[in-house]
Amino acid sequence: MKATKKLDPEKSTRTPKKEEAESRNYGGARAGAGRKPFEPTDSERKQVEALSGYGVPFEQIAALVRDGIHVDTLRDKFSAELLNGKAKANAQVGKGIFQKAMAGDTTAQIWWSKCQMGWKEVQRHEHSGIDGLPIEFKKIERVIVGANNLKD
Repeated sequence: MKATKKLDPEKSTRTPKKEEAESRNYGGARAGAGRKPFEPTDSERKQVEALSGYGVPFEQIAALVRDGIHVDTLRDKFSAELLNGKAKANAQVGKGIFQKAMAGDTTAQIWWSKCQMGWKEVQRHEHSGIDGLPIEFKKIERVIVGANNLKD
């Protein structure tokens, strides 16, 4: 039978979790060691919102912030800017197309009716037999081709 040693809580070298979290602000072996948390600046927020509105992919936006940040950090710290930039750009483009459609631009009217009103151009193809009668099938046959039936 194996003997177990009882630890005296007053003599324990292990620090409780609460104290451990307070002494290690950023990780690392010493208190205060490690990378500081990423905090975006106002100019970075404006930059990300603008780039998102221009349609720049997230990976490329992340590469342009400071000396480059991870895409997950971009999504975490700039989520509102990413959404707002795209929404503002879409609103501006939509406004322009709407104004052109209202001014009589036929192309803009067609685009608006298809995208915003759900209209679509439909082409219907029908196949029929002689004199418009249904197509008649005299023989329907299933042919199975195997590896040893193939010819070079």
